[in-house]
Amino acid sequence: MLTVRLSEGTEARLERLAKRTGRTKSFYAREAVEHFLDELEEMFWAQEAVATWEASDKQTISAEEFEAKYGL
Repeated sequence: MLTVRLSEGTEARLERLAKRTGRTKSFYAREAVEHFLDELEEMFWAQEAVATWEASDKQTISAEEFEAKYGL
């Protein structure tokens, strides 16, 4: 179970949306969290991957250099 405090404006918008569509506020809150959670997980995974790569001190090459090196 989770309790979320929303600003009055956000709460009002959510209430209007729920009434217009016949869905519950909980439905839309759950949809928003699930959608945004995917984006957050991706963003933090990418940041972690970049930080790991940068900490590895490995060298990078351009696509052109890669193609030339491997005859592609």
